[in-house]
Amino acid sequence: MPDLNVTSAQESTRGEEPRGRRLAVPTRSFWARLLHFREGGVLLALVVLSVLLTIGTSKFFTPYNLGIVVRQIAFVAVVAMGQTLVLLTGGIDLSVGPTAGLCSIVGAMLMASTPVNPYLSLVVALLLGCFLGFLNGGLIAYLRMNPFIATLALGEIYAGLVLVITQGYPVTGIPESFGVLGRGMIGFVPVPAVIMIIGALVLTFLLTRLPHGRNIYAVGGNEAAARLAGINVNTVKVSVYVMSGFFAALAGMMFVSRANAGQPTIGPSWLLPSITAAILGGTSLSGGEGTMLGTIIGATLMGVLANGIVLMDISPYWERVIIGAVVIAAVLIDLLREKRS
Repeated sequence: MPDLNVTSAQESTRGEEPRGRRLAVPTRSFWARLLHFREGGVLLALVVLSVLLTIGTSKFFTPYNLGIVVRQIAFVAVVAMGQTLVLLTGGIDLSVGPTAGLCSIVGAMLMASTPVNPYLSLVVALLLGCFLGFLNGGLIAYLRMNPFIATLALGEIYAGLVLVITQGYPVTGIPESFGVLGRGMIGFVPVPAVIMIIGALVLTFLLTRLPHGRNIYAVGGNEAAARLAGINVNTVKVSVYVMSGFFAALAGMMFVSRANAGQPTIGPSWLLPSITAAILGGTSLSGGEGTMLGTIIGATLMGVLANGIVLMDISPYWERVIIGAVVIAAVLIDLLREKRS
């Protein structure tokens, strides 16, 4: 006959074990899980801003306005993706605006003044962007110039060349067939948005699945350790500036297609948003941390904010004040993120 005391004790023990395990597993609310997600904070801010604009004006959540916003976001996001690669290595590219301007002017002039196929002109402009990025990377990696000084100086040269070539006048006569790149649609999705998504997917694959992507994070995390590990740091640095030049040139040519002209003023307004979008999305200014998804979300927040300023009939003079405040907030977020980690 079984011992009732032992059996009762075993049953009591078995009954207590699940309760103990349940108490040991902490439960988190939806908001806690969202904020624990790297890009959760900026995503939450984007949702809140979109809801407020939808309530505040009937013009925001309309197909026409959303199409405009998506295209504006795409231009900044494409530039910001290249900027993110540079920031991941601990550098910075202040020449993205002038690079976009010079490449777009060269591409537009080839289309307007020569029989060269428009899309061959696009390839030439993209190769020029890679070359300009190579010049940036060469000065920084091999001549040990400070990234801020090197890209600032070369950016001034590129911007000056734009004015020398155009004398300040736009380049017109762009073939209508080239309009697909900036004004076309694939279903209900604008072509610039498709280009942005494809670029983000390719770069995400590079950063997460290929050795070169891991090397980029390693150089930004600890350059000295990366050298000791056998990583060719100079090659990594040059490569990210080449890719930054490529994406800046791509954004410039997208804008040529959108505006149907090569504008000498293309680019300068993309510098701060490209840096801010990356930082808001979780990219660290000191390097080694960041994702393309975060950059896209950050660029979307910047685009929605700029559109909201227009729709709410806020004076355009305040736009620069607000954007500057957002930049300061982004840098503070980055500092707090580093302190927490």
